Amino acid sequence: MDTAEFRRRGKEMVDYVADYLENIESRQVYPDVQPGYLRTLIPEDAPQEPETYEDVVKDIERVIMPGVTHWHSPYFFAYFPTANSFPALLADMLSGAIGCIGFSWAASPACTELETVMLDWLGKMLKLPEEFLAGTEGKGGGVIQGTASEATLVALLAARSRILKRILNDDPEKQEADIISRLVAYSSDQAHSSVERAALIGGVKMKKIPTDCKFAVRGEAFQKILEEDKAAGLIPFYFCATLGTTPSCAFDRITEIGPICNAEQLWLHIDAAYAGSAFICPEFRPLLDGVEFADSFNFNPHKWMLVNFDCSTMWVKNRSDIIGAFKMDPLYLKHDHQESGLVTDYRHWQIPLGRRFRSLKMWFVFRMYGLRGLQEHIRKHVSLAKEFEDFVRADNRFQITADVVLGLVCFRLKGSNELNEALLKKINSARTIHLVPCQLAGRFVLRFAVCSRTTESRHVQEAWAHISKLATELLHQPSH
Repeated sequence: MDTAEFRRRGKEMVDYVADYLENIESRQVYPDVQPGYLRTLIPEDAPQEPETYEDVVKDIERVIMPGVTHWHSPYFFAYFPTANSFPALLADMLSGAIGCIGFSWAASPACTELETVMLDWLGKMLKLPEEFLAGTEGKGGGVIQGTASEATLVALLAARSRILKRILNDDPEKQEADIISRLVAYSSDQAHSSVERAALIGGVKMKKIPTDCKFAVRGEAFQKILEEDKAAGLIPFYFCATLGTTPSCAFDRITEIGPICNAEQLWLHIDAAYAGSAFICPEFRPLLDGVEFADSFNFNPHKWMLVNFDCSTMWVKNRSDIIGAFKMDPLYLKHDHQESGLVTDYRHWQIPLGRRFRSLKMWFVFRMYGLRGLQEHIRKHVSLAKEFEDFVRADNRFQITADVVLGLVCFRLKGSNELNEALLKKINSARTIHLVPCQLAGRFVLRFAVCSRTTESRHVQEAWAHISKLATELLHQPSH
């Protein structure tokens, strides 16, 4: 493909993408295929000779689209949102074209410097404490990770490195392996599975703190387990608090947990993967109160801030804690300015070496939506969730099972878990809308998350009418 054909095909692809997104609600939201469907549609081996671009494009609808779950459909209400906007898509095209691997400032100065500035912009939108901003002289700063899972792991490994250095400085005779065997990290029993996985990768124990009736960790419950562990000779070193849990969008009480972590010198990491975007709205910013106690904070603009995947933003109060855990400096990665104190080499802030030019899409989106446009997007989704909540509450066959704070509604039919499992099966088998479940206090619960940028009130109304109709059919079956 030469430049002339690329121009032509590129315009065609933009049209295809625009048509796909414009007409996405006419597509069945959840695919009706069986495992292994794709293998039967394409040859066993790659072609020996080049094929035409037309042949490739023709196969998008034949091979790919039948197996796509349409996350950007206004009838997709599963998981949490994955962000999408035209400015972000255009920025990603440019990022792909530039194609730099931004592991150091010298590898592409714009890639590094724009990221530092964009994380400061976003930190100011969130009204983060000054310590988390890089500015020109700050000790903290932000970095784009691939996912919140990576941020949780990076924070845990940095915390592990920090506690090891502290203990070995006090007592150089101690064995590192012995210290690690006694380290213990903590999270909510509602925390995402990636938090437990971080401890697994980090080779440390992870304990889950039981939550209250609002599915939140309270200081008292944490303090009790902390004291028990210290008495048993364990070394507490890390707490991952969640703001906006995956099952129910619950908020750990960081104003209670934070002072305990600070007093005990535990690293406090805050995972706000979904909810973090909402903190740019003044009415939701109090949910972040207590962030001043944290060592690190992370959320995913790629969930709810119109910046498409992957873009997970992480801030640290003291970047030397992160860099100290990961720094490796072979000769082939050194450059003239790395000791100047004026540049950041982001390879020291993350697990992989390479990194894409992801700050471009933040820059495009922030400029083309503005803070007000981003706030309107968040508020619209919250109001749509409240609308769905009202429908549920007005039907005495159903119950709301967790506070509706942002864009997630947890609900169920009054009755057994089996009844609700049957309802979810009917909903997803119909493939008109898509939902996923969770378990709260031993109960099987349905989650309704407002996800798509294009979801409107009519989609919520249609979804409720569909759920209500299927519930009626289910309840009239003889077995129920």
